[in-house]
Amino acid sequence: MDFVDATSTPSVTTADDNERTPRHGTAAPVVLVISGAACLSASAMFVKLADVTAGTAAFLRCALALAVLVPLLVHEVRRKGRLARPLQGYAVVAGVFLGVDYVMWTMSILDVGAAVATVLINVQVIAFPLLARLIDGTAISRRFLFTIPVMLAGIALSSGALEHGERDGNPVRGAVLGVAAGIAYAAYLYLNRVSGERSPAHVVTPICISTGAAAVAAGVISLFTTGISLSMSPTSWGWVIALALLGQVVAWLLISTGSPKLAPNTSAALLLLQPVMAIGFGLIILRETPTAGQLVGCVVVIAAVWFSNRRPSRSSTSGS
Repeated sequence: MDFVDATSTPSVTTADDNERTPRHGTAAPVVLVISGAACLSASAMFVKLADVTAGTAAFLRCALALAVLVPLLVHEVRRKGRLARPLQGYAVVAGVFLGVDYVMWTMSILDVGAAVATVLINVQVIAFPLLARLIDGTAISRRFLFTIPVMLAGIALSSGALEHGERDGNPVRGAVLGVAAGIAYAAYLYLNRVSGERSPAHVVTPICISTGAAAVAAGVISLFTTGISLSMSPTSWGWVIALALLGQVVAWLLISTGSPKLAPNTSAALLLLQPVMAIGFGLIILRETPTAGQLVGCVVVIAAVWFSNRRPSRSSTSGS
């Protein structure tokens, strides 16, 4: 499975090439995005182990991350100057979407489990390229368009919303929140990508601004929904801190560095490694027991997105 080429050019001639070719050669961006996805995949596990409300986890994830990001921002500004004002605005709007995403996604985790919620949020793999198409005119391959219904069917299966019988949590609400979180997540990824493309020298600044905006958005939403509680056990604090450091700081520094150098479909597809690892965490560490139908749905989603972004072999392309 080869998601990227070793070389690329600024102009493209076909939708398929545009989907798969990074703007800058080498496999380094792919490694960065995969590493960031690995950190994000552990986030749902941290939320479950922390055993706190959705609002508490969403707010503290961002607020605690600022303790690390702000000093890094100061260092970056001293070395490379301030981020352009329009891009600061993009970062603020992106952060609002991220805060909304975190609250809904965390509630989805508590409703349908860490593994399934991580699959549901990856509706971003559809929404992100569509946003790039609508706003920037970035071409989308026919292969990708044809697999969208399959992805949606897999998401419906993995949510458990189509199954009958008594189940823990609220699968319908969890499915709706998970998909809505995925759309907000896609908006964040798109706006974050814009900053990375227009000012590649600034990596920390847009993340720090977005994280601050996300903390405010998550805090406001949580005050009127699940509430925020700072009265937690030391163990819960430990898991929340891990969520902030790995799931927010490290993950987004890696993804924000690598993603702008890849085509939108490639970035979105690589991030689909999150549910693969999250399913493993859920089964092995959290002892979650998704139904057979949910596992089939997870496999369908992952396989469909891999197929839609798969690079054809040279023999097949040369013969077409």
